[in-house]
Amino acid sequence: MTEFDLFLQTFLQILILLFMLVGLFGLVVPVFPGLIIIWLSSLVYALIEAGLGRMAWIDWTLFGLMTLLMLGGSVVDNIIIAYRMHDKQIPWRSIGLSYLAAILGSIFLTPLVGLLAAPLALVGAEYLRFRDWRQAFDSAKTYMIAWGWSFLALFGIGLLMIILWMLWAWL
Repeated sequence: MTEFDLFLQTFLQILILLFMLVGLFGLVVPVFPGLIIIWLSSLVYALIEAGLGRMAWIDWTLFGLMTLLMLGGSVVDNIIIAYRMHDKQIPWRSIGLSYLAAILGSIFLTPLVGLLAAPLALVGAEYLRFRDWRQAFDSAKTYMIAWGWSFLALFGIGLLMIILWMLWAWL
């Protein structure tokens, strides 16, 4: 491998790692597809490496594990939040409204608006149900706690995906 080839390889790996870190820290925003961005970064890396004939069976195995983690992680956050909220007898229509507000706020305005829209929509829906601000805010508190647990789960999965990629790329 020439010095230029080593430079290109190092540049590619740093670029891929930067995209993965954007995906990892983007998980703070609930509707941001951070795990998918981490996975897509590894897919680009795999395609380049395969094109250069440098993908061994262990590399494909690690990529496969990353794929499984991405697929599982893409649903685990919704399961955690919905389970915790439904466990507190928050109806599905309120949960759905908060999800819809987060998605629409993120798409049409900014992800920060989406982040704020979900608990605010939940407070509004629960206030209409109970006609009691305290109970409405308790529901939003449940949502925020569930979102925190969800974030920790996704962050752990994303971190594990990046560690697997680092093993693949650097060992």
